[in-house]
Amino acid sequence: MMGCSRANVYVEELKYKEDELAIQYLPAVKAMAFRLKERLPSSVDFCDLSAIGTEELVKLARRYDVEQNDSFWGFAKTRVYGAMLDFLRSLDMVSRSNRKLIKMIDKAISTYLADHEDEPSNAELAEILGESEEKINEARIASEIYAVMPIDEQLSLQGESSTLELVEKDNLIEVIHNVLNEYSEREQMIIQLYYFEELSLKEISQVLDITESRISQIHKALLKKIRDTLGEDNG
Repeated sequence: MMGCSRANVYVEELKYKEDELAIQYLPAVKAMAFRLKERLPSSVDFCDLSAIGTEELVKLARRYDVEQNDSFWGFAKTRVYGAMLDFLRSLDMVSRSNRKLIKMIDKAISTYLADHEDEPSNAELAEILGESEEKINEARIASEIYAVMPIDEQLSLQGESSTLELVEKDNLIEVIHNVLNEYSEREQMIIQLYYFEELSLKEISQVLDITESRISQIHKALLKKIRDTLGEDNG
């Protein structure tokens, strides 16, 4: 397991003048890692994300060409964030069995929410679905991790890869836009805050005075609606 000390190694062992450029943006990388960590389960370590981002930042600084890009952070930001997402993908927590179990959990939670104000605990889900609490916990952690991925990747992880292969990126964006138009202004705001402002469910809950369970439910309903629309368009 990497610790925060790994990120400091790149500061202590500077060899190139370009590293001075990286040092300027280390606070931005740490802030990015912190913001991403807020949207992830406790099992994902902030120090791991920070170290991965720092390593990528140094690599980018050493090959940065000011004549090609006049803003280093503009050049590096997306790539550093991408490196952190690649690290999350490397955890490879969504097996085929987990995907099936995640869908079963989502359905069970929706049914439970119809009669209760809060989501069921892992123990309650284990009893409802006849699975071990350990498997339920593992599946829910995987679901939380992949919830921060781009929408198209989440769709493919949920078994829609064959459909997505038939859809151009522009068409997918149009489908998402059309589906969002069917939602209320408040629900659209939730998606905006989650995907574009990158707020955590807890922060959105505080901003809009709505429960985290309801936010999660709206997010999952959006993905289902997009999947259903894609299926209709390519069926």
